Amino acid sequence: MTTSRKRRITRGEKFLYTGIVIMLFLVMFIQIYSAASLGNLKMNIEKLNYQISTQEKKNESLNMKISELTAYDNIKGVVSEMGLSYNYENIIIIDK
Repeated sequence: MTTSRKRRITRGEKFLYTGIVIMLFLVMFIQIYSAASLGNLKMNIEKLNYQISTQEKKNESLNMKISELTAYDNIKGVVSEMGLSYNYENIIIIDK
């Protein structure tokens, strides 16, 4: 004679299984949230890098314009157009 016993889940096991399921959902949520935050951060970094490179190109262009405007030939032409004479001894160069 064999008697078959049904195995019952105890209250402690139910608590343990429920805790494990809750922890798995929390871990998945934290992982998804972290990945989304990291993606957003990387996107912001790329936007800033683009803005920096754009500003550097503008600065380089402006520096080239400054160099062209302060060239000797350009200054001599402006001076002669105004009816003045170019006197190199009166020029003072100011360094930064």
